[in-house]
Amino acid sequence: MSRALNINASQADIVAICAKRKIGISTIESLRSGGTRVVMKNINDAGAVAKFYRSKVIAGDVTRTPLRVHRI
Repeated sequence: MSRALNINASQADIVAICAKRKIGISTIESLRSGGTRVVMKNINDAGAVAKFYRSKVIAGDVTRTPLRVHRI
């Protein structure tokens, strides 16, 4: 299992759930294809969040938003 999860939920919802459960987030970003990509600080926390969101965890490929602009 990875520390990164793609979840069909808003950033605000995920941040609130993680704060309530005292789970550390390493990074979080909105996905172009819908939902949120979140990376937890450790694999145990990722497992807890995946278990909480169960059916909202997005399996398969997603389209991410570029974090940096590449110069040509």
